[in-house]
Amino acid sequence: MTEPQYFILAALMDGPLHGYGIIKSAEQATDGRLRIAVGTLYGALERMERAGLIIAGGEEIVDGRARRYYRLTEDGTRALGREALRMRQAAAVVLGRPRDAGVAPA
Repeated sequence: MTEPQYFILAALMDGPLHGYGIIKSAEQATDGRLRIAVGTLYGALERMERAGLIIAGGEEIVDGRARRYYRLTEDGTRALGREALRMRQAAAVVLGRPRDAGVAPA
């Protein structure tokens, strides 16, 4: 799972969001480090929808433009949990070493 995909799914944990809301949530969660471009977002949403990780859950018209909302599926929730566990295990390999092993805390 790519970093943008991870943060897209994480943005949907609390409920449905539209594209701009997903972009802002990912940016906020990473303190501005990750800025998902619109093209990247919609390509990832399309792939994740085909994979059954998310589903489009409604639309509304705002300022004359359609705003589509996305939400996590059960498969998406499980995939996000597996990825979070994988990252925690990977981080433990590095962060669990003694400080004199050459890895300084951030």
